[in-house]
Parts: sequence; C-alpha cells; structure tokens
Amino acid sequence: MTITLPGFDYHRVPAADGVSMSVAVAGSGPAVVLLHGFPQTHLMWRHVAADLVADHTVLVPDLRGYGASDKPAEADEDTYSKRTMAADVVATAHALGVESFALAGHDRGALVATRAALDHPATVTHLLTLDVLPTLDMWDILRGADAKVAWHLYLMAQPVGVPEPMIEATADRFFASFLDHWVQHPDAIPAEYRAEYLRASREAVWSIVADYRASAGVDVRHDREDRAAGRTLQMPVTVIQQDWGAALGYDAPALWRAWAPGVDHRTLDAGHFMAEEAPDQVIRALRELMTR
Repeated sequence: MTITLPGFDYHRVPAADGVSMSVAVAGSGPAVVLLHGFPQTHLMWRHVAADLVADHTVLVPDLRGYGASDKPAEADEDTYSKRTMAADVVATAHALGVESFALAGHDRGALVATRAALDHPATVTHLLTLDVLPTLDMWDILRGADAKVAWHLYLMAQPVGVPEPMIEATADRFFASFLDHWVQHPDAIPAEYRAEYLRASREAVWSIVADYRASAGVDVRHDREDRAAGRTLQMPVTVIQQDWGAALGYDAPALWRAWAPGVDHRTLDAGHFMAEEAPDQVIRALRELMTR
C-alpha cells in the first residue's frame, strides 16, 4: 500500500527540462516548501508538515530523481546539478500559484535549498537547513582517515557505470546502512516508512548516484563561482546540525557565516534524521525563523 501524507493532495507538476515533479500540497497561508534528504522521500517531513499545515500552505515534493518524481537519464553534468534541482523546486511552486516561500531542506534537500536561496533570492524568503555543510565546504573538511565517515560520497562520485551496478547488487543493504547507522533513535523511523524509503531508493539507484556525482563536480564549481563573486544569503537563515565539528575539527558556524552572515546556527542532540527524531525542535526552529 502506498503511504501518503494524511490530508494532503498530490499533484504532478511540470518543472525544469520537461521533468514532472510529484508534490503533496495542503493548507493555506504563507507558503513553506520542505525538501527531503537521502535515502528518503517527502514522507520524512510527515510530523513537521502536519504541524505547519494549520497556518501555512505546505508543499512537500519528491526531489528530481527520488520517490515519485521523474528520474531523467544523466544527459550531462547539469541534469542533476543542485542548480537544476533548485530550478525544479521554484518552477513547481510557481506552477501551483506560489510566487515566494520559506524553504527548509534536509541532507540532499538542504543542498538544493541552499542553491535555490542563492539563485532565487527574490523567491526564497527564509532558509532552514538540517545537518549539512555547503557543498564546497563539505569537500574541504573531509581529510585523511576522518573522511571515511563520508565514504559513500567518494563511491558515488565515480564515473557513470562504476558505482551504479555495485550499489544495485546490494541495494537494500546499501541504503539500509545509512538508515541504521545515522539514526540515534531507531524507533523514529517506523518499519513501514523504512520499507518505503528502501523501495524508493532501490528503484532510483542511477538517479541518486547522478545527484551525488554532481556534488563532486558541477556543484563545487557553482559554489566556487559564488564565493569568488561574494554572493551570500541575505534572507533569514537557520542551520541545525549535529556537532560534527568536534569530531572532524572544524568550526561549522564560521563556515556557514561565510555564506549567510546573519545565520542562526544551532546544534541538536539527535541523529542525522532530525525531522523524524526531533520534530518538535525542528518545528520550533522553523516557526521562529519564519517570524524573522
């Protein structure tokens, strides 16, 4: 049985390059868009969306290449660039009559959200990111033996045809390893949602790898161009992370301030899947952000 967000209507909406996006929509009031992470779908936002819908128009899409959204073949480096995926999100909202919105993203969705805020500052009014660093900084801080925590980034950065068959051969074990090892409170992801994440990821190996491959290539170039041009995020920004810096030896708030001078940076005692493990704290942070 397909799992859906209760009370939400589902739409297929044309976005960039002829790609159709699957998006759940409900509520009325100021708009907020929620972008999921890896290896998940829009369902990871179920607790947050259920709260926000009381006084907001809430849009919860599956990203290009994930869930029920289209998964185009990787024609070139731009097919799954965060710039293209961000354009999907903006086009989806505009197609639904939403001209501007607050934007929250987790993991891969946070990278897309950050790119959307950089590229579309007149559209993204507020930005919340969960448990990532900007792409350029992420690669810069992964050094030596400590980089083993991000082994999957290096695997999926390899040329087309190398990582995909390896992952397909053991897809459930591969994707389950992240759900099992990155969670502090396993019961936060019930069995039926875990099974849905695995099913959706198993059916999207090539597009998921393409998303990650872009982050080792074109996405880094786009970040470098922005840094050289001095582009920063001027809208209100809140960043929530685990305390990675203590383990990897870097100053996360300082890295984020280089991109968002007025950032509200918070650490949270939870695993990676914060919107499911600590939804009340994520909801509070997002609601506070949207009053700024």
